[in-house]
Amino acid sequence: MAEALVGGAFLSATLQVLFDRLAHREVLDYLGGKKFNHGLLKKLKIMLLSVNSVLNDAEEKQIADPAVKEWLDELEDAAYDADDILDEIATDALQYKLEAESRTGTSSKVSNMELISPNSYVSGMENRLKEILEQLEFIAHQKDLLGLKVKEGVGEKPIPRSQTTSVVEESEVFGRDGDKNAIIKLLLAGDEGSNNKVSVIPIVGMGGVGKTTLAQLVYNDEKVEKYFELKSWVCVSEEFNIYDVTKTVLAAVTSPHSYDSTTLDLLQNRLKEKLLGKKFLIVLDDMWNENYNDWKDMSVPFNHGARGSKIIVTTRNENVARIMRTVPIHYHLEHLTDEDCWKLFAKHAFDNLSDSSVCQVLETIGKRIVKKCNGLPLAAKTLGGLLRYKEDVGEWLRIEKSEIWDFSYKESKILPVLMLSYHYLPSYLKRCFAFCSIFPKYYKFKQQSLVLLWMAENLLQQSKTNKRSMEEVGDEYFNELVSMSFFQRLSAKEHWFFMHDLVHDLAKYVSREYCFTLEYGKSEDVITMKVRHLVFAWYVPLKRLDSLSRVTRLRTFLPLQDLLPFVSNEVVNEAIKKLRCLRVLKLSGCGNLNQLHGSIGDLKHLRYLDLSSTPIKRLPESVSMLYNLQMLNLSNCYNLIQLPKNMHHLINLRHLNVRGCNKLKEMPRHINKLKSLQRLSTFIVGKGEGAKIGE
Repeated sequence: MAEALVGGAFLSATLQVLFDRLAHREVLDYLGGKKFNHGLLKKLKIMLLSVNSVLNDAEEKQIADPAVKEWLDELEDAAYDADDILDEIATDALQYKLEAESRTGTSSKVSNMELISPNSYVSGMENRLKEILEQLEFIAHQKDLLGLKVKEGVGEKPIPRSQTTSVVEESEVFGRDGDKNAIIKLLLAGDEGSNNKVSVIPIVGMGGVGKTTLAQLVYNDEKVEKYFELKSWVCVSEEFNIYDVTKTVLAAVTSPHSYDSTTLDLLQNRLKEKLLGKKFLIVLDDMWNENYNDWKDMSVPFNHGARGSKIIVTTRNENVARIMRTVPIHYHLEHLTDEDCWKLFAKHAFDNLSDSSVCQVLETIGKRIVKKCNGLPLAAKTLGGLLRYKEDVGEWLRIEKSEIWDFSYKESKILPVLMLSYHYLPSYLKRCFAFCSIFPKYYKFKQQSLVLLWMAENLLQQSKTNKRSMEEVGDEYFNELVSMSFFQRLSAKEHWFFMHDLVHDLAKYVSREYCFTLEYGKSEDVITMKVRHLVFAWYVPLKRLDSLSRVTRLRTFLPLQDLLPFVSNEVVNEAIKKLRCLRVLKLSGCGNLNQLHGSIGDLKHLRYLDLSSTPIKRLPESVSMLYNLQMLNLSNCYNLIQLPKNMHHLINLRHLNVRGCNKLKEMPRHINKLKSLQRLSTFIVGKGEGAKIGE
């Protein structure tokens, strides 16, 4: 199953962005005016369609065949390069349009685009495209040699999951007595004050936390057995089907009977008759469907049961719980304590070990391993089973120090379990989730900060028919990932979020080698040329900044804290000159940064610029040429006295933060032309025309 689960639309979504760019009318018109060879763009589209057609087969085979994985890596590398070129052309088209609109009609006004020879521009772009086409032609040829075939979308179709049953081995359950008693109390409670004859109790939690096990414990409890006249356990299929669920429930409450040729109407009427006036318990295990109407249609026969009937729903998705529940809140299943996790691990790991002296050594190592499980019973059970027949101390130490994704699929089902949740994500969420692998483990983040990064990396898909802002789309993506336990709130009262340790492992796995995090103790790690997103989670030695000359296609330069206190103007400006593909540049806290070189205006792709808490006095006027810039953070730039006078050219700017810039006397003129602006921390009123409060 694991191989199939690796299939997904992660790379497919990336290619879709390229298809959208290739269809952009303004870009095509701009190139047409320069007599650009449109045949190259058509050839690029054909090549991308060719490789896209076999992606599902490739993503499924990459685990068993390293050559296929390498093929996917090369394809993704080429896709990044193609996106860089198309984004640059789109930016040039935008610049040309803006400069044409702003001409005053005087002959002295010369466009920056006109300073570039049309022939040299076209020639340069065509040559770069030809290089990528050669690369893609080679990749397309390799797909045939690798035997890759056109295949139905594995990542977009559900993969059959293991069927669960109501049977449970209670001797293998630890730390769930309180949860069990709480659910049983809800089951046995009277419903006299409720408007609902049938109560729905959702149990919510991330994959592997033990929702099914808890439901099994409750289902088989003696008090529950006596309280309900009828019971039924249904493992809900991936593709939610009212007919199948109804048939399964009916089969459980009637004598053996074949309903294969029966219509849904007959099934529901038959089930209504069997449930009429009876107090029943039904468990719907592993629900994914969020369609309220589907649930209402399916539940019609249930409403004919006796008052006090109950339905337990287990789900990873809080939206499902909100739709189905009738109780005031749903039951959120928390992780096990380290002590209970250890008991479960030991139950599986130590049963067959005979040497007591070896056991003592392994127990010490095992307790450290259990901490890596972070309270997930599935992880503890799987790791315990993995080490069950191993008495070699070295083997246990190897497991302790290795990352979970290094385990083979046959030995460990941790990755497949988490991959299942990833597999069911829509393609647009897969890209956003994979990007989060840039954060180190245990890193805390806020919703707005992450959404702004997603925006800068062009990971948010806006519908042409929907009027929602990019921020609203990003918030929706974020909340979806929270509802499915990919992100977790630090506490109920805080606005900080984090990724579970094992979920972070999953993000690292699916992001390949394009995200790199420089962490403490890893200062000698090699930053490869394929890296596109670079995060510094530790103090950055100057020699590491010098090594950036090798990764000139970097898109993200992101210190997570003020980790560049002693970096000089020269080092920063040299890095800017080399990193021409940046979308995100954060230089917050550079204690020596008091001047930016004018070459900052050459970063055509830049969407996110953070210069907060630096002693910079002025921004170069070339900043006004960053037409794609969406976020400019200048907060606490205590020496800043002036903003670029042509800042109103930043028509895509959405967030401007100048809070704490106490020496800044006024805003530049015509700030009202920033039509995309969503958030402005402070407006400093000036005396001149175009700088007053009317703006």
